Amino acid sequence: MEKITKFFNRFEDKARTKLSHYPILYAFIGGIGVVLFWRGVWHTADDISMSSGISLIIGAIILIATGLFVSEFIGKRLIISGLVGEKKMAEKEEGEIETEESQLKNLQNTLSRLEKKLEHIDQDLEKK
Repeated sequence: MEKITKFFNRFEDKARTKLSHYPILYAFIGGIGVVLFWRGVWHTADDISMSSGISLIIGAIILIATGLFVSEFIGKRLIISGLVGEKKMAEKEEGEIETEESQLKNLQNTLSRLEKKLEHIDQDLEKK
């Protein structure tokens, strides 16, 4: 399972990196994926004869319980940028976006190194 997760994480990183340079293509591909995913969910609900009301209630419960309700309909980034007074993504210059991306990559690398160190510490503690 871990190998599959690592494969898809790497694949996602590479795809996002390449597609981020072509936002319109990225939007089309992402849109197709979203529509196909929800089409599958919709047809599955139809196949098990789930009513509209039950679908609404179960969906709301799942979204609220997982903390995705607000972020799905408003977006965490939108909320955060409003709180700190940031510019909208469309108003930022390419240099600003690249700087943010490099900062995020540095943070990801730092977190990865910390995770590895913690794993080694856990393994050492388990051996003792």
